Amino acid sequence: MSPNTLAYSELYTACEDAATTYFTDRFGFRLIATAGPETGTADRRSWALRNGAVTLVVTAPVGDDGEVSRHLDAHGDSFADLAFVCEDLDRDYVRATGAGATALRAPTDAVDPARADRFAVVSGFGDLRHTLVQPSRPFAGTLPPDRRWNIDDTAADAPAPAPVLGGVDHIAACVPVDTLKRTVDFYNQAFDLHYFSEEYILVGDQAMDSKVVRNESGGITFTLIEPDPTRNPGQIDQFLAAHAGAGVQHLAFLVEDIVGAVRELGGRGVEFLTTPATYYDVIRERVGDLEEHIADLRETNVLVDRDEWGHLLQIFTRSPHERRTVFYELIQRNGAQGFGSSNIKALYEAVERTRETADE
Repeated sequence: MSPNTLAYSELYTACEDAATTYFTDRFGFRLIATAGPETGTADRRSWALRNGAVTLVVTAPVGDDGEVSRHLDAHGDSFADLAFVCEDLDRDYVRATGAGATALRAPTDAVDPARADRFAVVSGFGDLRHTLVQPSRPFAGTLPPDRRWNIDDTAADAPAPAPVLGGVDHIAACVPVDTLKRTVDFYNQAFDLHYFSEEYILVGDQAMDSKVVRNESGGITFTLIEPDPTRNPGQIDQFLAAHAGAGVQHLAFLVEDIVGAVRELGGRGVEFLTTPATYYDVIRERVGDLEEHIADLRETNVLVDRDEWGHLLQIFTRSPHERRTVFYELIQRNGAQGFGSSNIKALYEAVERTRETADE
């Protein structure tokens, strides 16, 4: 058995106003809880946000010292913690540390005595950590248990004012050259995430390897990406340089109606990557008949892919963060179980266009 789902994703940021505004005003997340010096956490302030089945925690430093400040100095705005919900915390902690994960905090009770959660913390790739949470109730397990929270119980179940997110479909991460296999093996041995698929993508004189690992339920899925050192440096190399090592490149949010979501979120100020018009000229030849109107996909720049189980639609945002390392994805699955392998090239090219424009 493995951890069964993602509890929350914690983003460290030096620009908390910009980050919280991006997620609340543009993506439609609601503020559900806060933590900081007023709740006994002296070195940081945190805002817990929720949209549908997704919980994000935005954390900023208080002062220039402390773990959050050091992380930001090294990596800029980035995800520092991806927390997993566990049915048996002690078992999962022993498995992870036995497979080589660094024990950052042994199993213990939540800091807030009003919460009956138990949790532990172990290392992931790079400076990423994984908090393992055994919650006492569903809502309790969606907030970091290492601090006290002022919780707004009325906001937790309030309807989202924007498209509702059905969960984090997958997490994409970049790892340095010659570490992809080791990282895949680590997540298999430490967290029982199994190999699902792999892809080698060649775009011009640049290339990358990617492998997907996931747990049995599909509630935790990583797409791990490594640049090909025999080719010219590209966006994965740039990420690793700007982020100073391995890290989360993007979170993919699951939606039921991606065309409607893009229109709504675009109207709220979310910027999405554009797709060449020629992509849609041959779309039927590539993926066959679709329920969606191609004109709508062209208008919204939504990408399409098909596998043996069905088709999926996806689109990627421009990064709202200072170092332009982290961005986000919307994905709609119509039966498909893959990850848009034929769209990886289109994404790669779209990000390259953005990168080249930024360098001009």
